[in-house]
Amino acid sequence: MDRDAAVVLVVEDNESSATTLELALSNVQGLKVVLAATAQDALHLLGEAMPAVRAIVTDLNMPRMSGFELIEHIRRDLGNAVLPIIVVSGDTDPESPVRARAAGADAYFSKPFSPARLKQKLEQLLHENQARHGQ
Repeated sequence: MDRDAAVVLVVEDNESSATTLELALSNVQGLKVVLAATAQDALHLLGEAMPAVRAIVTDLNMPRMSGFELIEHIRRDLGNAVLPIIVVSGDTDPESPVRARAAGADAYFSKPFSPARLKQKLEQLLHENQARHGQ
């Protein structure tokens, strides 16, 4: 991974959903989209390039480690309370958006989602984070 490029890390185990997310976010100014198929892959990439990662977009339902667990791990174990995290999930449990926010997600989109709204929300969170932390 290019350590100088600003990255949005997309964590999605479904290939077609990952491609859709990649296309939706590929034209966000100044960001490179990097895909991870599992939460474990995402944590490995975060360990390698944490300063370059500016945001995470994750699914909830993944093998071995859920998106909820990934979010909690990032917030608690990596000590990263400021990294914007957006959930995009097909989870039909009405409590999932509440649980995702409680775990530390900044936004929640149900599948099917509007790529334009997702891109707009990501840009908003990045702008707010940059303004707060002077990046």
